Amino acid sequence: MRDKIARAGLQEDWYVESAAIEGWHCGSRPDERALRVLDEHNIECSSVARQLQPEDFQRFDYILAMDRSNLASLKHLAPKGGRAKLLLLGDFGLKPDERSIEDPYYLMGLAPFKKIYEQCTIACEKFLKQAQMNEIW
Repeated sequence: MRDKIARAGLQEDWYVESAAIEGWHCGSRPDERALRVLDEHNIECSSVARQLQPEDFQRFDYILAMDRSNLASLKHLAPKGGRAKLLLLGDFGLKPDERSIEDPYYLMGLAPFKKIYEQCTIACEKFLKQAQMNEIW
């Protein structure tokens, strides 16, 4: 998402963070396979894992889930009156049977990470376009 925002020249208008529902890898860098795929596309990643915090539901306009299980967890964790819209990232630009962006962590090789990259690229571009046109409800 950061790459798409930067390429659109919108860095001044958007702030993006990544957070996990569970804290298993807090403080860790992304999987080496993910970093390799990002490097292939000239995308730098300096972030470390962090866990979603209750205040995130107030700080952010949108919280995007990667799959339906994550979305259900987000809805369960969301405090009443939270301002963030909870959305499935794959609902933006992906075919119905590809909307769940599955965690490739336990899969072998680079191929699953490349697939995730492609899904995220399409979905992030579409989300950003719709958000810019105020077409997200």
